[in-house]
Amino acid sequence: MQTFAINTLGCKVNQYEAQQIIKFLTGCNLLYVQDFKKADIIIIHTCCVTHIASAKSRQLIRKAQKQNPNAKIFVSSCLVNADPAELKNLDEKLLMTGNLEELFSKLKQELSLSEFKHNSLNDNMLEKFHGQTRAFLKIQDGCDGFCSYCIIPKTRPNITCKPIEKVIQEAQNLVNAGHKEIVLTGIFLGAYGQETVKRKNWPNNENPILAELLEKVTQVSGLKRIRLSSLEPADVTDRLLDVMKNNPNIMPHLHLSLQSGSEKILKKMNRQYTIKDFVNSIEKINLQLDRPAITTDIIVGFPGETVQDFAQSLSVAKLAGFSKIHIFPFSKRPGTAAAKLQDQIDKKTITERTSKLRELEKQLAEKFRKQFIGEIAEVLIENEGKKTGRCERYYEISVVSDKPLIKGEIVKCKINDAAVTASI
Repeated sequence: MQTFAINTLGCKVNQYEAQQIIKFLTGCNLLYVQDFKKADIIIIHTCCVTHIASAKSRQLIRKAQKQNPNAKIFVSSCLVNADPAELKNLDEKLLMTGNLEELFSKLKQELSLSEFKHNSLNDNMLEKFHGQTRAFLKIQDGCDGFCSYCIIPKTRPNITCKPIEKVIQEAQNLVNAGHKEIVLTGIFLGAYGQETVKRKNWPNNENPILAELLEKVTQVSGLKRIRLSSLEPADVTDRLLDVMKNNPNIMPHLHLSLQSGSEKILKKMNRQYTIKDFVNSIEKINLQLDRPAITTDIIVGFPGETVQDFAQSLSVAKLAGFSKIHIFPFSKRPGTAAAKLQDQIDKKTITERTSKLRELEKQLAEKFRKQFIGEIAEVLIENEGKKTGRCERYYEISVVSDKPLIKGEIVKCKINDAAVTASI
């Protein structure tokens, strides 16, 4: 029996696609192994959202070549669609595929896979998400927004959406496999059901289809928890909040990407919202949901960011009361407009500002968690050895229990004084 290994870098969409690859190859009677040295076929599912991610992808490719020079190595996903110069100095024998359709086609061709069970990629719905308690479910792909710092519109330009009935069927499959929580994800989730991510081209500049889908997903039998991956302020419509408020299996947690608290920097980034839009969205969320967790992304040191611009990012973060901030020190991503901008910020300044934001993030996270001391939380166990998992509002809790806990189970516990532990 032939064997295969896969290593995946990057976002939830990439992680989901890796599961599709595993399903495809195991369905063709190949054995999944985790060790490159034991694999006849190696797949590196790459990321190139930053130059660091590109470098890590290339390092992983070289590692696979070194550990198993006799294996057939397939390189797939975003890095293949970026600048060809980023793949220079790599072995010409590598099999490059820019998307899953190309990968599956080349796998069939190279490996003479006669037992191909799926007529198209759309038929390759997941039945289980291996290795994780929370299952990711990709419902949207592609972006044509061209934020100035982002390479994704060049690597995933084709905008597609999974039909609602297939989303429901796949969600039911995942629940039947034992997953209690599903995260709906996409490259630009808020554009689900649209042909472009540019809101000015949407009817009434608003998308009602995501809320419609979400409401139907809540009805999936046995689904205990639903989350949405990253959204933008305009995606949080009144209808979406109504659906969230009226369905207890949707977790009180939203990830809204801020990127910068400066109006000037947002314009240079080519974002589709203003600071006023962002703050209004936060206010709406807090009015409709009970103490929701709002997480975000902030880029530090974008070209032209002044002391005042950075101070505005700190100010908006305090006002929003984020429960978690994903902090990204800016670095030039070749192929993006931002890489060519004047007024690049020096590394020392970026490091100093990043440290300040990390300190604020720590304070805000602690303040958010302390609201819930003494209350009952439901924790989805993700590490049974350490007895840790995530509660409804997505922060990690260490469960104090004399009894063994089972990965994937949801346990009720009382949050202790430190707000990072809870007792059954």
